[in-house]
Amino acid sequence: MRVRLPAGGFLRHRGLILAAAGGAVAEAGLLTLIAPAARPVAPQVTALPVLAAYHDLRWLFADSGSWLGFAGVTLTVLLVRAAVDTALLRLAWPRELRAPGLGRTFWSCIALTGLAWVLLSPAVTLAFGAAVLPFSWPFLAALPIMLGIAAALSHGGVIVAWWRRLPPLRSVLWLLGSFLVLSASAAVIAHLGTAAALGVAAITGMVNARVWYGLAGIAARVHPRSPVSVPAKVLFGLPFAPIVAFMTLALVVGVARMMFTGAIQLPISAPSPVAAANTLSGGTAHSGTAAVTATPATATAAAGAAVLVVSGWGSSCCDAANGLRAKMPGADVRQFSYVGLDARDFPVRHGPSADDLPLPVLGDRIAAQLEVLHNQTHRPVDVVAESEGTLGVYAMLSRHPGLPIGSVVLLSPIVDPGRVSYPSGPDAASVSEEALNELNHLAGEISPYGPSGAQHLLNSVSEFGARYFETVADQSGKSLRWLAVVPLADALTLPVCSLPPDVVVVPAFHGGLLGDGSVLPMVSAFLEGQQVSGTPDMREAAEVITGAAAAWQMPDTRSACPG
Repeated sequence: MRVRLPAGGFLRHRGLILAAAGGAVAEAGLLTLIAPAARPVAPQVTALPVLAAYHDLRWLFADSGSWLGFAGVTLTVLLVRAAVDTALLRLAWPRELRAPGLGRTFWSCIALTGLAWVLLSPAVTLAFGAAVLPFSWPFLAALPIMLGIAAALSHGGVIVAWWRRLPPLRSVLWLLGSFLVLSASAAVIAHLGTAAALGVAAITGMVNARVWYGLAGIAARVHPRSPVSVPAKVLFGLPFAPIVAFMTLALVVGVARMMFTGAIQLPISAPSPVAAANTLSGGTAHSGTAAVTATPATATAAAGAAVLVVSGWGSSCCDAANGLRAKMPGADVRQFSYVGLDARDFPVRHGPSADDLPLPVLGDRIAAQLEVLHNQTHRPVDVVAESEGTLGVYAMLSRHPGLPIGSVVLLSPIVDPGRVSYPSGPDAASVSEEALNELNHLAGEISPYGPSGAQHLLNSVSEFGARYFETVADQSGKSLRWLAVVPLADALTLPVCSLPPDVVVVPAFHGGLLGDGSVLPMVSAFLEGQQVSGTPDMREAAEVITGAAAAWQMPDTRSACPG
C-alpha cells in the first residue's frame, strides 16, 4: 500500500530547513576562523548520512594523533553523527505519518555510519595520499569507490532494515543529485569571500534539507517485509546493501590490478602534432591547448644546448628522453638515472622499481648528474622533469642553490606536496600513517614497481615536500625561466588558487607527457627561447574542476593562497 503525501509539504518543515542550513553555515563560519581553505567541505556536515560519514572520516584522518586518541575521538564523532542524522530524519519525516522509534533510528544511524567508515576508509586513505603526494590517479580511484559505496548505502539509516534491501532508484538519484550540488557549491565557495561563502553554504544546506525530505518520503512508503517461508526469511535476511557496497570496492581494486598488468589500457592523452615549421619560422602554432610564439630577441638555437630529462615514477632508463631528443637534434639531451652514473659518467640503466628514493637523495643525485653534464658541455643545463622528477627538482634547487641551470620545464608537476603530513617512526605511528602504509603496500603488490611501493618517497614528501616546494615557489620567475605543463586531470588535486601565468593546461592524464606529440613541440620551443602560453578555456576548466574537487579532497587546513 502506498501512502500519499501532501504536495508542497517541504516548506512546512521549518525545523529541518533551519537545522540543515544552520549546520552548514556554522561549520563554514568556524572554518573561516581556523581554516578558510577548508570551507568547501562545510555543507556536507548536514548531507545524507553516507556523504556526511565521508565528511567526518576525512576530518578524523586529518588528526595525526595516536591510536588511543583516534579511538576516543572516533567514538565521540560516531555518537554525535548518529544523533545529528536521527534529528534530521525526525525533522524530515512527513508529519501526517508516524515516525520510526527514536532509539531504533539512533542505532540504525550508528550502524550505518560505522559500516560506511569501514567501507570508505580505502577511499579516504587514497584522498589522504593524494594530499601528501598530489596527483590525480589516487583521487580518480577514490571517487568511484566513494560514489559506488554511497549509492549502495544511499538509503542507509533511513529505511527500515536498510541493510537487507537494495537502495531504491529514487534514493540513488537523490544521492547523486546531492553529490552534484555539493560539488558545485564547493566550486563556488572556493572563490568567494566570507559573507558570500556563508550565503552559499546556507543555500546548500537548504538543498540538503530538501534531499532529506525526499528520502524520508521514500522511507515512509516502504513497509517491512513479512516473508512466510523459511527460505524467504533466509534470503531477505541477507545484508544486501553492505554486500553490494563491498563488491563496489572489490571492483575498483580489480580494475586497478588489470590496469597495472596491462589488461586494461587507457589513452593517456590525445596527441595532436603542432605545425613545427610554422613555429620555427616565427609564426604561431596552435595545438588546441597552447600557443607558441617565436620571440627573436630571446630565441636561441637548439644546437649545443644541454638538457637533462628527469622522468617520473615507474619509468625506466634510458629511453624516456628519445622524444625530446628527436625534437632537438642539435642539443645534447641526457636522461637522468635514478641509480646514478657509471665510471664513464653514463647513466646507469634501471627498471621501473628504482625510483623509490627519499627526496634529499633524489635531489642530490639530480644535482650531481646536472653538474657532470655542465662540465662536459660547458653550457647552462636546461631541466625537463616529469611527475616524481619535479619533486626531485624542488629538492635539488632547495639543497643546491647556484647550480648552472638555464630553463626549467615541469611536466605533470606535483604541485604543493605535503599538504598533510604524518609522524614517522614506530613510536609515533598514527592511524592515517598506518593506513597509508597498508595502501602503499597493496599498491606495490599489485603493481610492477615492487612490494614496498613508494614508501621512502611518501615518507620524505611528508617530511620535506612542503618545505622544498615553498622554497622553489618563492624563487619561481626570479632567477630561472619556468614552464609548467599541467594535465587537465590533475586539476582534481591542484590547490584552489589562481594558476600562475607560466602554467599551461593540456587535455591529458597525469604522466606520459614526455611522449605526447602535442606537448614536446611546446617544450622544445620554450627551451629555444620562445614564448609559450596556454588557452584561456583550458585554464578556466581547470579552475572549475579544482574548486568542485575540493569538496571531496582532504580538508585543506593551511593558510590561504600566496599573494
